[in-house]
Amino acid sequence: MRPGKVRKNRLLAERPLPQDGSGRGRRPGRLRPARSVTVNLADSPLGWLHDRGHVTARQFAAGEQLRLDWEKAALAPVVTMQWDAPPLGKQTRLAPEEATPTMRQVAARRRFDAATAAVGPGLRDILWRVVCAGEGMRDAETALGWPVRAGKLVLGMALDRLADHYRMR
Repeated sequence: MRPGKVRKNRLLAERPLPQDGSGRGRRPGRLRPARSVTVNLADSPLGWLHDRGHVTARQFAAGEQLRLDWEKAALAPVVTMQWDAPPLGKQTRLAPEEATPTMRQVAARRRFDAATAAVGPGLRDILWRVVCAGEGMRDAETALGWPVRAGKLVLGMALDRLADHYRMR
């Protein structure tokens, strides 16, 4: 960890690594001990890149702002029923200056659309996949049909344009 950097909350878990299937150098009947790795389940792909110095603080802040608008707009697919909606027959009254959840979602959707439009059509694909959908860099490159390690460069350009759109220094 770099000096002066604050570490996020961590949710750590042990994940087993795939076993080596070669079988060479082992006596018959003896298995190699299982290996494992500690994984931070709360870390996003963008956070992972930022922690390892592949994304600047400015780029990270721009990506987090886009993800926040994505989540506020509720653009992710919904797979369950929404239990918080009021019944149709009963009307609830809100204070006039308070925005309803729908108005907040519409405003967030407009901010999200404006930000992705500012990034441009060639760059918004990788930006959406890594920042909003939470895909790893390897999965995003494969889905887009790009060569290995091309995604990190293109993501950096997309995040720079996004930071310019948000007027971040």
